[in-house]
Amino acid sequence: MRKRDHNVLTNAASLLICGLLAGVVVAAAAFPAVAMSGLAAKAGAETFGNLPTELTVARAPQISYLLASDGKTPLATMYDENRRDVKLADISPYMIKAIIAAEDHDFYKHNGVDINGVARAFVNNQSEGSGRQGASTLTMQYVRLAIAYSATHPADVVAATEDTSARKLREMRLALQVDKEFSKDEILTRYLNLASFGNGAYGIYAASQVYFGKPPSKLKIEEAALLAGMVKAPTTNDPTTKSGYPLALDRRNYVIQNMVDTKAITQQEADAAKAVKLKPQDKRTPNGCVATNVNEWGFFCDYFYRWWMQQETFGSTSYDRERRLKSGGYTVVTSIDIQAQKGADKAVRKAKSVNSKEAAMVAVVEPGTGRVRALAVNRQFKLDDPKHPTNKISSDPAKSRRGIKGNYPATVNPLLTGGDGIAGYQAGSTFKIFTIVAALEKGIPLSYSFNAPQQFKSEYVIDSSSPAACPGTHFYCPTNSGQKAGGVQNMWSAFSQSINTYFVPLQQQVGAENVVDVAKRAGIQFRASNDATFAATKDAAHQWGAFTLGVSSTTPLDLANAYATLAADGKYCEPIPVQEIRDPDGKKLDIANPRCEKRFSTDVARAAVDAARCPVGDNSKTSKCGSSRTAGVVRGIVDAPVAGKSGTTDSEKTAALVAMTKQYAVAGIMADPDWPQTNVKMKHAEKDGINPPVYETLRDAMKGKPRINFEPPGQKISEGDQRSIPDVKCQPVDTAKSRIKGAGFEPIVSETKVASTCPAGTAAGTSPDGRTIKGGIVTIQISTGGGAPAGTGKPAPPGGTPGRPGNGRPNG
Repeated sequence: MRKRDHNVLTNAASLLICGLLAGVVVAAAAFPAVAMSGLAAKAGAETFGNLPTELTVARAPQISYLLASDGKTPLATMYDENRRDVKLADISPYMIKAIIAAEDHDFYKHNGVDINGVARAFVNNQSEGSGRQGASTLTMQYVRLAIAYSATHPADVVAATEDTSARKLREMRLALQVDKEFSKDEILTRYLNLASFGNGAYGIYAASQVYFGKPPSKLKIEEAALLAGMVKAPTTNDPTTKSGYPLALDRRNYVIQNMVDTKAITQQEADAAKAVKLKPQDKRTPNGCVATNVNEWGFFCDYFYRWWMQQETFGSTSYDRERRLKSGGYTVVTSIDIQAQKGADKAVRKAKSVNSKEAAMVAVVEPGTGRVRALAVNRQFKLDDPKHPTNKISSDPAKSRRGIKGNYPATVNPLLTGGDGIAGYQAGSTFKIFTIVAALEKGIPLSYSFNAPQQFKSEYVIDSSSPAACPGTHFYCPTNSGQKAGGVQNMWSAFSQSINTYFVPLQQQVGAENVVDVAKRAGIQFRASNDATFAATKDAAHQWGAFTLGVSSTTPLDLANAYATLAADGKYCEPIPVQEIRDPDGKKLDIANPRCEKRFSTDVARAAVDAARCPVGDNSKTSKCGSSRTAGVVRGIVDAPVAGKSGTTDSEKTAALVAMTKQYAVAGIMADPDWPQTNVKMKHAEKDGINPPVYETLRDAMKGKPRINFEPPGQKISEGDQRSIPDVKCQPVDTAKSRIKGAGFEPIVSETKVASTCPAGTAAGTSPDGRTIKGGIVTIQISTGGGAPAGTGKPAPPGGTPGRPGNGRPNG
């Protein structure tokens, strides 16, 4: 409706009449005997003219909606008041007619104040025995609501609703001004968006949803009349209660008949509407993360909530940020990928039941954006009900003896993302990737080879009483599983087999502080106090000998994001749970944009990923992965180019696996959050181990997605500075060693002898026998004599087997 042109004389007359009536009303309240005197009328006119004419209208609290990444699927709703403003076009015409019939027949005729109504109410209210009669127009009611919602102090809210003449006068004065500034349709729309309809429904949109489960545009005559009849007394006329239903029905029929009187509908339509037996529902809109659309999505919702509460964009204090979320009317398209999330939910529950004390945790991150696509754990997101507890006794013996409950099957702790006392879990040999990156940044190529011993005596100083110390010393001495030697290894093969005695010396060579720095740049946070102490300074980190073996606590989310950084060619992106946020006016906020920066060179990242293809059954560019893979089935199950790494900690107290494609990085950790020192062995490949949840999640996430190969690294960072190896065939072993060492290589003598045409005991050849990296290992093969020529030109097969830890060191 077009904004009306106001006649100056009409408005002036209205002001004069209202002023005179105001005087009468005030005088009647204070001095009934002089109520009709000229003095009272004169005083009232002067006072009325001095009343404020500016109405400050703050936006009423609005519900915020959280949607999945498709922009359609509901995730959760958050609100202080369940309200969503709608336009007039989105409200049924019957609702407009019903509210006028119920509250203000002359709405379209008066200028905000019904002069006749004021006079009529005054006369009525002076008569003894008469019921109190009001004269508030819809415009005046809107003014009252607007004042209450714009109040900044509780006392102002009380003043806006108290039953006094002063309040009435102020409403009348402001109503005249509002009627000038807004069209009738605008006033109606604002009123219907503000009014309370009971049962937590504020505004017509929420009321229509709560009582009838439909948008307000679909309201029928009988439904609109019921709602219109509730605004005066939503509690008394509550149609969902036994006592309120008949009252609401009577009021509805009264409104319907008034719609006939205002010529909004015919008598025939009214009779038909009255005959409809309504069954209004009390479908309260779910509120918060404990009431997500799908119960399993509560952990993701909670992560979003914690993220929001850290964003200064939404306020300088936590109180301000929460109020903005619960009353700001935002539409948040979260990053949750329904396909990936459903796959993760199914996989973790398949591995472990919700009643299991072991937590199977999986996080999915999108490389290149940091968007968190899924978070899943075999738990229910809710607080345990103290009246009807379902949680089991804690698995921690000390807590169990005191009857303390554990966090299973229900919890609201951020098991997957950390915080609130959750520091994380050891991820074992997945951390070896950081040593690879640090070495590559120091110019050490993937082909860097040396003979990994059964036990390596490091320069790291530890407590001499530790089982990880070399006997009789205070030096850290890691070993491999089964006390076996690692053999000649390069980064590809050592990572594939998880050789501890390759990575500890490599870390020692590049500096543990540099390996820790790589982990930090990749997004690993050190939440545990002991870890934070080691990571605080270069000097402290320099002595962190076991860091490469994954003794630091981390979370599935941090671990997934760290590997995603490498999959994105070294571009780190802050993990975020959103992809779009719009305010109530539809304006898109920049805060949802990815926050990324380059932290590793492209070549270094690609080389690290190339090595990471080996453990999960894929082939590196060079196919130098060796003969053993720690999680070799992943490639075939996911059916896409993959990279990743498994990890196991001391005594198998935790188990981890990372598997990723170019589109998704999935990290899983199995642990007991209640008792980190659990005596339960966490498994890998078994059906109840951590590997299936990870690769099944990745498999399901990749359904329908293109298969994109990882870009191979450059020749130099892969192979390094290649030099020719001297020909030492048939030479004495000491001579062969001297020549090879003089050429810039590290010679070792093979314990296995081979048949060749060279005299027995001399060098039969070398492995490799053509070219290899400067400073690399060259193995001298010893001849048994009288046999076929030796030297195939192939590298010596790497020794060792896929390891689990020995003597208290993580592996995997």
